[in-house]
Amino acid sequence: MIRFILLQNRQGKTRLAKYYIPLEESEKHKVEYEVHRLVVNRDPKFTNFVEFRTHKVIYRRYAGLFFSLCVDITDNELAYLECIHLFVEILDHFFSNVCELDLVFNFHKVRHFTCI
Repeated sequence: MIRFILLQNRQGKTRLAKYYIPLEESEKHKVEYEVHRLVVNRDPKFTNFVEFRTHKVIYRRYAGLFFSLCVDITDNELAYLECIHLFVEILDHFFSNVCELDLVFNFHKVRHFTCI
C-alpha cells in the first residue's frame, strides 16, 4: 500500500506531496526532510529502494526531480518503479516534455493525476 508520494527537487523543495495516511503538518515536513536526505545523498550505483522507518521508499531521479513513493516493506519494488516511470511518461505526454516549471505552474493538473 502506498503511504505517500513526494516530488522533490535536488535542493529539497517539495513540488508535490500526496499523503494517503493521516499525518500532522509538522510530521509531514519532518518526513519530507528525512526522505530528501535519504535519496539525495545515495550513491547512484546503489538500488533505488531504501528502508525508511518501518516502510520502504522507492525513488527515481528524472533530471532534477526525485519521484519518491513510500510503501509497505513487503510490496514489490519493481512494480512501483514501473508506476513511477508510467507517471513520468503521462506527465511528459500531457505537458509535451515536462519540466519542473510545469509542475509548479500547473500544480492542480499534476495533483489530479495522483488522485486517479
